[in-house]
Amino acid sequence: MSSNRKSEFLRSFIWFLIILIFSACSSPQRSELAKEMSLRNNSRITDAIVARGKLIALTNYGSTSYFLYRGQPMGYQYDLLQSFAGYLGVDLEIVVNNSIEGAFQDLQTGKCDLIALDMAVTKDRKKIVDFSDPISQTRQVLVQRKPDNWRKIKTWDEVESHLVRNQINLGGKILHVQKNTFAVERLQTLQQEIGDTIYIVEEPEKTAEDLIKMVAEGDIDYTVCDEHIALINQHFYPDIDISTPVSFPQNVAWAVRKGSSSLQNAINAWLDENNRNNMNQLVYRKYFVNPVYSPQSRSSQRPSGGKGTISVYDDLIKEQSSLLNWDWRLLASLIYQESMFDPTVRSWRGAFGLMQLMPETARKFGVDSTSSPQENIVAGVKFLKILDNQLRKKVSDDMERIKFVLAAYNVGIAHILDAMRLAEKYGKDPSVWTDNVDYFILNKSNPEYYTDTVVRYGYARGEEPYRFVGEILQRYETYRGAGN
Repeated sequence: MSSNRKSEFLRSFIWFLIILIFSACSSPQRSELAKEMSLRNNSRITDAIVARGKLIALTNYGSTSYFLYRGQPMGYQYDLLQSFAGYLGVDLEIVVNNSIEGAFQDLQTGKCDLIALDMAVTKDRKKIVDFSDPISQTRQVLVQRKPDNWRKIKTWDEVESHLVRNQINLGGKILHVQKNTFAVERLQTLQQEIGDTIYIVEEPEKTAEDLIKMVAEGDIDYTVCDEHIALINQHFYPDIDISTPVSFPQNVAWAVRKGSSSLQNAINAWLDENNRNNMNQLVYRKYFVNPVYSPQSRSSQRPSGGKGTISVYDDLIKEQSSLLNWDWRLLASLIYQESMFDPTVRSWRGAFGLMQLMPETARKFGVDSTSSPQENIVAGVKFLKILDNQLRKKVSDDMERIKFVLAAYNVGIAHILDAMRLAEKYGKDPSVWTDNVDYFILNKSNPEYYTDTVVRYGYARGEEPYRFVGEILQRYETYRGAGN
């Protein structure tokens, strides 16, 4: 008998024995045996991930998924993926694709093990991929602008009268939405439900966050997106309203290739464990519920230390600013921007103290959240000095370099270097901030720029460092004018 026929005979004999054993078992025993056989037969994908020592997960750039902040990766999906990779005992590698169609293609071709997007579970998508248990729930909401003078309007009912609250009133309106998203499908269905035309403009190059910004700035009147994306952006754009739902709640889940039951089961087991100890809820609250940094909250320019002073830390600030060759009032303005001179402040991103140092940065300078205000300022100034030295060769003018240092302190030097490379590529001066590099950091949330070949560090919410620099310098002039 040939070796091939022997192998075939052996496999057939083994399966015959399994069937005999299976038939002899009682019903509960058969159920357990079937479960065990299923787990063994479908363990290959998870085994391959563990053997590789690395989980390859696809997500997208955005403030609700994945971004770099002061050199550290962050984001709701990123935090969850780190937790799941830890559960498997492997490292995490992120693959970025902001196109849902592209994400499905990357999954099918094996470029990634799973898709972790803010993706609603739909019947059509179930035909293409298998979904995990729900990660969270969301619904589609209308994003619209409050009336220009809404803060001065005496009653909220008056504000409400300017807003769309009944979906029927969307008839005849123009809504801009991200192409190939559930928002398009929902609006098409809503047209049928209200018996009127909704003019749907599909935007192939815009993200949901781009469209929210356009609503906030008055470029368009309406968009529709997932509620949790709207929630985090409402912190940055307080003039928008997101309280009108246009869909029922939907499950949001991760996707794996069809038939990848072992990976699907592993995700579900991890979810079950995290749900029992509320870890997923804590991550959700970190990004979508707790207040995030809003430039408006730091816009006050009033000195806070009494007549002739800025703060109770003036003497320390004067001493430390000399190490930077900065006017001490400039350093004071930075500290006010970061913490409003409150040493107990801790941000949603984990930054702490007067200088709002990130934990990883703080460790490099030997401080932590228990360190004194003096130690926090000393560490922050050392960090500023390092940024200044890193930028000195690229920006020789001392006053101009301050703007770059401030921006790098806020968002991380990697994003500033990206913006400088973009400025050079598009014919702007990479050593000048205003109307040159600041334009590209402001637009680093735009796929046209953060996917450019000269960009190495991807997406950034550029409006934050853009405002950060402007507000600090404006407050600095106020401090100087007040004779402090």
